[in-house]
Amino acid sequence: MNMTGLGMEWYLPVIWSLLLAVAIAMYVVLDGFDLGMGILFPFAASETEKDQMMSSVAPFWDGNETWLILGGGGLLVAFPLAYSIVMPALYLPVIFMLLALVFRGVAFEFRHVADTSRFLWNIAFAGGSTLAAFFQGVLLGGFVQGIKVENNAFAGGPLDWLTPFALLCGVGVVAGYALIGCVWLVMKTDGAAAARARARAKLLLPAVLVFMGIVSLWTPIAFPRIAERWFTTPNLFYLAPVPLLTLVLAYAVWRWLEKGHDNLPFFGVIGLFLLGYVGIGVSIFPYLVPPSLTVWETAAAPASQVFMLIGTIFMLPVILGYIAFVYWLFRGKVREGEGYH
Repeated sequence: MNMTGLGMEWYLPVIWSLLLAVAIAMYVVLDGFDLGMGILFPFAASETEKDQMMSSVAPFWDGNETWLILGGGGLLVAFPLAYSIVMPALYLPVIFMLLALVFRGVAFEFRHVADTSRFLWNIAFAGGSTLAAFFQGVLLGGFVQGIKVENNAFAGGPLDWLTPFALLCGVGVVAGYALIGCVWLVMKTDGAAAARARARAKLLLPAVLVFMGIVSLWTPIAFPRIAERWFTTPNLFYLAPVPLLTLVLAYAVWRWLEKGHDNLPFFGVIGLFLLGYVGIGVSIFPYLVPPSLTVWETAAAPASQVFMLIGTIFMLPVILGYIAFVYWLFRGKVREGEGYH
């Protein structure tokens, strides 16, 4: 495809790729903290503290997953060829992730009304949250490392995603979600729950930085295409601020935790996630099926993209407005013994 012009064939796939990037970023940030809260669930000191933790996310958790649907649906509609390749390549981790989210969602509702079986729902909630986070990281690793394609179809095996790199990404995402869960609890709870969350955040922040550092070194060493993107001039000078800003922001989060700030650590960790996300985007764009097919080569017909874009333009502000309203309505801390059920 000739991409030197500015026709619809050029800019529509770019618009849709940006929309998908925003949807995934929103999902990671918004669903990340409640998955992280579930990862931390086994470490709560009592059932009362667990109730307080769940109440902190009760008004938000189901709406947060809207962005996952938008991301998957947008990929199918705007980039059907990419969908037909990526899904078979990553089918198993996708299924495992969705099953974990189902267990987690059921446990969230059933735990509140359970009595003698509450401990089982605690296990289901914590296990579903942890496995969902882990397989999201595995999906990320499997996508970044590349997918084998022949004749515009997936040509690999069902376990191609199962590599040390993908597993490392899975563990890293679990740690990252646990960190954002901690700073969420610092912001939304008080008393012993907030104090314990603050202490755990100080332990998890260095661990997350280690995972980010390992992945940042592993990718250019293992994948020459990523090394070329980051370490050739003039890209090196343009992209150097990304890791530098990450270190500066991580130090700021640490200082905010030390000084007893409630809100700033949460927004600082969101910044860390977004910087890592930018780094991944820089590494793979414009490939939607790395390392072979770009957003233009996998895009749907322009008429299909325009049709769906019209609906998205109207619905996206509604979704964003609803989310902003809910977060504003349920602002403030959830204290011990309070809840929304």
